[in-house]
Amino acid sequence: MKTGSLLVSAELNRLTDVLARQRAAFTAALPEPLSVRRDRIDRAIAMLIDHKDAFAKAVSADFGHRSTEQTLMTDIMPSVGALKHARKHFEAWSRNEKRKAMFPLGLLGAKAEVVYQPKGVIGVIAPWNFPVGMVMVPMAGILAAGNRAMIKPSEFTERVAEVFAEVVPQYFAEEEMAVFTGGVEVGTAFSKLAFDHMIFTGATSVGKHIMRAAAENLVPVTLELGGKSPTFVGRSADKTKAGQRIALGKMMNAGQICLAPDYLLVAKDQEMDVIESVKSGVAAMYPTMLANDDYTSVVNGRNFERLQGYLADAREKGAELIEVNPAGEDFTSSNGNKMPLTIVRNVTDDMKVMQEEIFGPILPVMTYDSIDSAIDYVNDHDRPLGLYYFGNDKAEEQRVLSRTISGGVTVNDVLFHNVMEDLPFGGTGPSGMGNYHGADGFKTFSHARAVYRQSGLDIASLSGFKPPYGKSTQSTLARELKK
Repeated sequence: MKTGSLLVSAELNRLTDVLARQRAAFTAALPEPLSVRRDRIDRAIAMLIDHKDAFAKAVSADFGHRSTEQTLMTDIMPSVGALKHARKHFEAWSRNEKRKAMFPLGLLGAKAEVVYQPKGVIGVIAPWNFPVGMVMVPMAGILAAGNRAMIKPSEFTERVAEVFAEVVPQYFAEEEMAVFTGGVEVGTAFSKLAFDHMIFTGATSVGKHIMRAAAENLVPVTLELGGKSPTFVGRSADKTKAGQRIALGKMMNAGQICLAPDYLLVAKDQEMDVIESVKSGVAAMYPTMLANDDYTSVVNGRNFERLQGYLADAREKGAELIEVNPAGEDFTSSNGNKMPLTIVRNVTDDMKVMQEEIFGPILPVMTYDSIDSAIDYVNDHDRPLGLYYFGNDKAEEQRVLSRTISGGVTVNDVLFHNVMEDLPFGGTGPSGMGNYHGADGFKTFSHARAVYRQSGLDIASLSGFKPPYGKSTQSTLARELKK
């Protein structure tokens, strides 16, 4: 058997070889027929459905526990849905777009259009929280656009990475799609490759390193990061519904979602009503947690300790911690990494829970006297990936949406803008750059090539562009340089 160092060395050597072979195969196949793209999408769908149980089992093993149903709902189903959506629409997305030739060129027979070409080889660096979906949802746009793909799954979900490494070659030639396993050394080398485009999903801090590495080869990047997605609860909100929906979004995957509601902004006189509604929402879904197959574990001990550190820091700095533990279970005696939800009151900006993306079952609550002060607070901090507003006051809703900037918005719920395949998904600033999903993903992974066709006339002379400059030149300048 190969030792760990030999395995790493083999993967490092394979990286450049596969990139060269994928690029050569891509170039030789141009123009990539739509029938080939459709076949690859079909194979990707078949791979996910055929091995859904193996993926779910691997995810649960990597997390310590995650239910099969959740993995099917949040990783496999969205991936299959994105691929099917692309299969249905990619031929329409691929059509050339006619554009108007500038006056007077269009009148003289010139034509202009945009042709969408595949970029080539796309690098995909995936996170651990949705280790299947964050590979295969963007793959819909990658394959629809006619590209090849190289995949680096997270080292924190090594069993999922092993499943990918095992099943991808059963459906795809290495020149079409290839998987690379390993830790930081392999991931670092992967990020430095001269891809034609790279998509990274993960922490903002790591995204900075990815962007630096890509800059060496001027590789365009799509960064899907995270941040602290705020949740406005307006005075007009139905508190019961809001609590149920916030609880669902916060407790799904034990809060380990880049779009999870990170903190609540609640009217001061309604704070306890909202907290009680969230507690009720949690209890309805998870009357018990420790032995509950529906409730996900924190992914590993390192993240468990990180989250416990956030709580200790908040407590030391004067916060009130409200543990939402419906059955009164003893989590301290468990040898696993499950955590109940902890609601944190009286938070301040010097607490880690208000400085870092939480990525776990901790929910800070901030209070406001006016909605404008809540808006000002959000605008004083990094632009988030998601923003949520609960309320039935349309004027207030519009005020929140028009005076804030975020990657996306869901009104009267959380997370669901990400489910809409026809909406672009992406961040802005520290929460990311670029977007994908549906037609927007197709365009992200395509090169929009400008094509201009000149007429048989000597347009340069007729328009005065060709020396010696004279009356035609003066006529064109006089016409075009008017206010």
